[in-house]
Amino acid sequence: MSSAATQTFSAPAEVHTFDGLLSDFDGTIVDSTDAIVKHWHQIGAELGVDPKTILATSHGRRSIDVMGVYDKSKANWEYVSYIEGRIPQEYGSDAVEIPGSRDLLDALDSSAAKWGVVTSGTRALVDGWLGVLGLTHPTHLVVAEDVEVGKPDPRCYQLGAKKIGLEGSHNIVVLEDAPSGIRAGKAAGYKVIALATTHSLEKIREAGPDWIVEDLRSVSVKGVVDGRVQIEIRNALQ
Repeated sequence: MSSAATQTFSAPAEVHTFDGLLSDFDGTIVDSTDAIVKHWHQIGAELGVDPKTILATSHGRRSIDVMGVYDKSKANWEYVSYIEGRIPQEYGSDAVEIPGSRDLLDALDSSAAKWGVVTSGTRALVDGWLGVLGLTHPTHLVVAEDVEVGKPDPRCYQLGAKKIGLEGSHNIVVLEDAPSGIRAGKAAGYKVIALATTHSLEKIREAGPDWIVEDLRSVSVKGVVDGRVQIEIRNALQ
């Protein structure tokens, strides 16, 4: 990539063929930042912890791992699923789809591509947001409860590959927004398209993605040939 002073989202279109695609959820498909901020302010008040301290390290991490730092008695799936399940119910109007996500999910679903979602959120949270926003529900989903260790550990993405029938393949592309998720995808041996939706370009670059785009309007499905998905990447950072 060129120097930071001259970098623009203007790289020419490229088409790459992958065995499959795995996507993060919050910050990649759905922007629930305002809802999550309100959520952690509420939880911070309940715990007696400054919410700004929690928010500084919570994005891209499982809530059970965050709770383990501040109150181990609440670091259990019953509690975490309960508090995350509340978020779409209480703050549903505070979330929007990431630009381009609806079209991409529809295209992946209708094209018979091998794809899935790998998220640090709980099943209750993902199901809630998909329902509120009316987005395509992935057939294959890896949620926080499915793994022992969250991102940046690569096992969540490796499990995602297994769920879409591509265990052992390294020709997989990951869509991510958070540095921890970018690192998880790269550690799994996959290509990563990073979205500049939630973090600074400096933080994203440090995590080492293969491409950086503004949002999912720059990513589209061109077709599926012999079971492999052709992904076009437009206006990446150059």
